[in-house]
Amino acid sequence: MKHAIETCVHCGFCLPTCPTYDVLGLEADSPRGRIVLMKGVLEGTLASEVAAPHIDRCLGCLACETSCPSGVPYGELLSSYRVETSPQTPRPFSNRLQTFIASVTLPHPKLLRPLMKLGRLGKKLGRLNPSPLRPMLDLVPDSLPSPESIEGHYAAQGTHRGDVAIHLGCVQRVMRPEISMAAIRVLIRNGFTVHVLHQPSCCGALDWHVGHVGPAQKFAKKLCRAIPENAVLVTTAAGCGSAVKEYPLVLADADDASKVLAKHVADTSLDVSEFLSQQELVALPKVDPLRVAYHDACHLAHAQGVRAAPRSLLGAVPGITLVEIPDAHFCCGSAGLYNIQQPAIAAALGRRKAAMILEQKPDVVALGNIGCQVQIERYLRELGADVPVLHTVEILDRAYRQVSIAP
Repeated sequence: MKHAIETCVHCGFCLPTCPTYDVLGLEADSPRGRIVLMKGVLEGTLASEVAAPHIDRCLGCLACETSCPSGVPYGELLSSYRVETSPQTPRPFSNRLQTFIASVTLPHPKLLRPLMKLGRLGKKLGRLNPSPLRPMLDLVPDSLPSPESIEGHYAAQGTHRGDVAIHLGCVQRVMRPEISMAAIRVLIRNGFTVHVLHQPSCCGALDWHVGHVGPAQKFAKKLCRAIPENAVLVTTAAGCGSAVKEYPLVLADADDASKVLAKHVADTSLDVSEFLSQQELVALPKVDPLRVAYHDACHLAHAQGVRAAPRSLLGAVPGITLVEIPDAHFCCGSAGLYNIQQPAIAAALGRRKAAMILEQKPDVVALGNIGCQVQIERYLRELGADVPVLHTVEILDRAYRQVSIAP
């Protein structure tokens, strides 16, 4: 943490790229302002509860890292700070309740699905909903897809080119299981045997980003050990992929064997778009002409530096015209529990993102993260637009199967 704090020269290049600074206009809600606050807390000159509102308003989108000329590892600083200070920082009851409910439900699909169904009833009760739960209930979809029966092993078609492991995740498994199936179909069609990791249910990101290091470490260790020795971990959610890249930090105080394995997994894991872009793919069939607006998920573009890969894949589909979204570096406002705990800021960012998308008049929106998908769908519908929002790999899968991409 000390290195990250000392690296910041307070130049201000981060300010125009910080979503919360743009919305709130407060120095304390900018990256360099938060670094000053964290420094004060760590040095004992500032109480953590004074800094907490500003630190909690950080999305962790890491746009500041992309724009920083000094190379400040802001994400590493933020995660480490939250782990160190979260246990002793007083927070409002509503915040603690939301975090507790999220931590015991979201990482566990078998519990999440029935609670989401119950949540639909809660939405209908309207004013009877306790206010701390309203942001959570607002995110409950009107319907859920049927659970996909996803097996543990899928053999490659044609010449075998290698083995990959796919982690099904938690929220995506319940809300959009077809993303995993689309990825599996595209991978096996291109000669890769797929090993499905049904356990652990979560990668640990949700706990890690709120400073709950113990549960995050358990998920991280379990996931690392579940990957077959000959397989590369391929992730289909930017948030999960970013968390996996942080495993060496998550397991920094673990036993030596766990640390070595964590580094190996972090170094070799790839987002599905990055993995596929490195392969010579089976030719993609021509599709009906489509304008596809690609949204950069923060944890893909900023945290993992993956921008070109999904664009090159989409551009390889004959018939697709790729269009860029203005101010693409700005977060959509999803960011883990953010749209639950900071609903006003999340809504402002979600509405702006949706409006920017609609300016381009797309037929489809493509992206690489379930959180962004839920957020953008919500605010497109709020603006009265019925534009499909699909994962990049879903578009490839539909092209291969010659199924309509934008019904």
